[in-house]
This record gives sequence, C-alpha cells and structure tokens, in this order.
Amino acid sequence: MADQTPRLTSLSPGAGCACKLPLAKLEALFAAMGPDPFMNTGPATGDLLIGAAEGDDAAVLRLDEDRALVLTTDFFTPIVDDPADWGRIAAANALSDVYAMGGRPLFAVNLAAWPGDGLDIAVLGQVLLGGAQVAAEAGCFVAGGHTIDDPVPKYGLAVVGLADPAALMTIDRAAPGDQLILTKAIGTGVIATALKRGMPDPEVVAAAVASMTLLNAGASRAALAAGVRAATDVTGFGLLGHLHRMLAASGAAARIRAAAVPLLPGAAALAAAGFVSGGTRANTDRMRAFTTLDAAIPPELAVLLHDAQTSGGLLLAAPAGAASALLSALRDQDLPAALIGEVVAGEPGHVHVYHGPF
Repeated sequence: MADQTPRLTSLSPGAGCACKLPLAKLEALFAAMGPDPFMNTGPATGDLLIGAAEGDDAAVLRLDEDRALVLTTDFFTPIVDDPADWGRIAAANALSDVYAMGGRPLFAVNLAAWPGDGLDIAVLGQVLLGGAQVAAEAGCFVAGGHTIDDPVPKYGLAVVGLADPAALMTIDRAAPGDQLILTKAIGTGVIATALKRGMPDPEVVAAAVASMTLLNAGASRAALAAGVRAATDVTGFGLLGHLHRMLAASGAAARIRAAAVPLLPGAAALAAAGFVSGGTRANTDRMRAFTTLDAAIPPELAVLLHDAQTSGGLLLAAPAGAASALLSALRDQDLPAALIGEVVAGEPGHVHVYHGPF
C-alpha cells in the first residue's frame, strides 16, 4: 500500500520562521501593553541584564560576576517534508539565539504541537530524534518537553545557555565604523516556499537544509575571540529587518552592498519566479520607511534582502581593526561569511543598500 502520510509542508499556511507574526504587529502589541511590572516589559534592571524591552535574541539573567543564564525559545511549522530534517532545522534555529548572545547551550526541552488524529505519531518521533541529534552536536542535553494536540504541527525547543556577562553580544552595541559580517548565505525563505508549492531542484533543497542545520557555534566563538560585542541572528524578519533592529537599538545607521550578500544556490531564480512568502512580503512592507534601495538592484535580490529566513547565520558588527582576521577565521571554518557593509552615523535604524561600491 502506498504511503498515505501527507507532505508536512502541506499542513501549514506558512513554513518555518515565515509563519511568525510580522514585526509590525509585535511592535504594536508591546507598544499597546506599555511597561508592566508583572510581565517585566520595562527595561531590564538588576541581575536581569536583558529582558523583553531590549528586544534581543534571548533573555539574560546574571548569576554572578562570571556567569549569566541565557534563556530562549523558538518553534515553528514544517519547513521541509522530511521529519528528521525539520527537527534538525528547528533545533539549530532555537540554539542559534544562545550563540547570537555569545553563550553556549546547556540543556533544552522540546515543544511540540501535533494532530491527535490523522498524522502518525511515529512521524513526530522522527522529528524529535532529528532535534536531539543537533542538540547533541551542540553538547546540549534535551530533557523532556511538552506536547499539545493541534491540527497544525509545530516543533522547537526552549533552551538554557551559559555566557560570560562581561562578554555578551547584544543588538544595542553596534557603533559607526563597525564592519558588518554575515556568516551564512540567505534565501531559505524562497526555497521553502517553492518546496511548499511544488518541488524545486533537490540539490537546491539539499543546500538549504545543509545551511539551516549548520550550528552557529563556531561563528559565535570566532566572534567572541575577535572582540565582537554587537550581533544578532538572521531569521524571520529577514536580513534587512534584523539589521534595522540592531541599528535602531544602537542609535546608528548602516550601508550595505547588495552584491556582497551571499545567496544560497537557486535562491535568486526562485525569487525571480515569484516564490515569495507572506512573511517576506510583511518584512518588505515594514522596512520601506527604513530602507533606501538603489534602483540598480535587481528585483529578485531586493526580495532576498527581505526574505524571511529560518536558522540563518549571525550578523556581526565587528570593530574595524578586527574584521579582516574575523572574516578569515570564519572562512577557515568553511563558512560562506562575507563583509557586506558597515555601520555609519545617521538616522537610527536606517539602511542604505547600494548595488555596487559605496
């Protein structure tokens, strides 16, 4: 009898991080809530070094002078049809928030939503095993978790990590003169959208899966060694969206060279063919007020700069004197790292995107 298991990507209107609420809606939500002492939505104080108001990749609680706990969670709907690969991607994506803060994961718990009827529970087992595999690669224990009955499958992790409070990488420390380095290629959003709507070239999908399952551990260690203090990971808000958030928090602007941004194989062609997710369209709308795009930039490249990524690389604001050595260290790890621009003085949060040289 033929396998009657539906394609996982057919079970959700969004794929991966593209299923997340748009940044504009989240900003409106927190603005409406205002400071709340019960939810700690105000600025972090005391041993809470980073909380909700800071809008960073994870929360950070200082234990003592040498140790701080890093806490994050991330989960999403299927981004690929292979359940083990989905688990691996989701785990790498959740762990990435800890690496973006300069920490190392200690342990995690699973978060899973699964249809009680109509989808074999054994498929969830494959998802969990995939997640455990990547967590083990990170040296991170997976200690249980929580499941609910939900018609749309979802999977991810809640992760606790450890960091040096004096060496945290945060989104609010980028300074004019810093060089912007991206450690992974972009394009996972258009590839996932193409996979959901049909079947793109298997080699294109394989390259995207390899990128999304690659841990940001080595990139984080190299950044710390180079003295980087401003970083974020590139996920659902896209490259320009995450850069905007870093710049707005830091009170700075930036200029980047579109042609320098590394792209996944096949991503440009799929963007040109119209495989654009709702999350990417929301990112584009949100960034219009904060981005100046040169007219010479090809439309498909403009799409990819806003593309909703899943388990993307780290975006690092490196001190100018350390950027060259850091780039070499990243490339020594076989990462497609690239110098894509620089932080400049200007309207906080604004990004000027050039096609060629500045």
